[in-house]
Amino acid sequence: MFIIKIFILTTVSFLVAFVITPFITNILYKYKLGKQIRDEDSAPIFFSLHKKKEGTPTMGGIIIWLTMIVVILTCYLAFIIFPTSKLGSLNFFSRSQTLLPLGAFLASALVGLVDDYLGVRKIGKKGGGLSMKHKLIIYFAIAIIGALWFYFKLDWDVLHVPFIGNFNIGWWIIPIFTFVVASTSFSVNETDGLDGLVGGLLLICFAGFGVICFSQGKYDLATFCGVIVGALITFLWFNIPPARFFMGDTGSMSLGITLGIIAMLTNTLVYLPLVAFIFILESLSVIIQMISKKIRRGKKIFKSTPIHHHFEAIGWSEAKIVMRSWLLGGVLMVITLIVYMFDKGI
Repeated sequence: MFIIKIFILTTVSFLVAFVITPFITNILYKYKLGKQIRDEDSAPIFFSLHKKKEGTPTMGGIIIWLTMIVVILTCYLAFIIFPTSKLGSLNFFSRSQTLLPLGAFLASALVGLVDDYLGVRKIGKKGGGLSMKHKLIIYFAIAIIGALWFYFKLDWDVLHVPFIGNFNIGWWIIPIFTFVVASTSFSVNETDGLDGLVGGLLLICFAGFGVICFSQGKYDLATFCGVIVGALITFLWFNIPPARFFMGDTGSMSLGITLGIIAMLTNTLVYLPLVAFIFILESLSVIIQMISKKIRRGKKIFKSTPIHHHFEAIGWSEAKIVMRSWLLGGVLMVITLIVYMFDKGI
């Protein structure tokens, strides 16, 4: 029954997102909420590669979290009104499993939406919305609130190390949770730069974590992952190159935070660097580039960052970068599931 529930709501999510997407995109085009490309002086390589994309609507992540609201609210209201009905049995809102990721998902989505709007209207630092410093502060603020809920409300202080065992680490779980969630969000956000790149990688990650959640009996959380997967499928449908719209911070920021939280809720933190390897590589390339320019007086290691832009600059086509990233992400997810199942003796 549980697996049927997950498949049903994943499909429903895809259909709901498919229905609302034309309405959302029409609004984005009507009000000219298009992406502003960094100017040629500050990022000449990026400008030359992506100038043609200027004006393509951003904030496409609205489709994903709006779909989540519609699906989870409908199922919850059905449960409240008709608790014994088949429709009511589809409810997957629960305090122990989905309240924390849902709250963080929606809160960070709204912050990302504001940042996207500021960027579109050329408000903020260099007309690009919130600065990286302000983004990091927000990432950590949301992550800290989540960490406190995780420790005090869910009474969680256990860290699992594969093939070794569980360790009670007490309040240390708070800074660990905070760092993991904030850094995952930052990394996912940095990966959002090519048509379908981050959407495909996130689909793979949430599908894989859905399997892990199901194996642990966390069926509400598995359904939560399924709903995100369904919405991401729709997102990718409309973003086969050339993209009709971009995900924007309202999508990448919120999904990154949610991914980190689900890794903590499933006690699979140790697997996250493998699952999110491409995301980590993207963010590391940005950090390494910044350090190099500071200590080597402007000298760069990469032609452009994040690293997917470096590959563009050396001649890789956008489709090649995206497809190879998806393939690598899929292989890494399969390896993660294999190791996880061996560890659990499944």
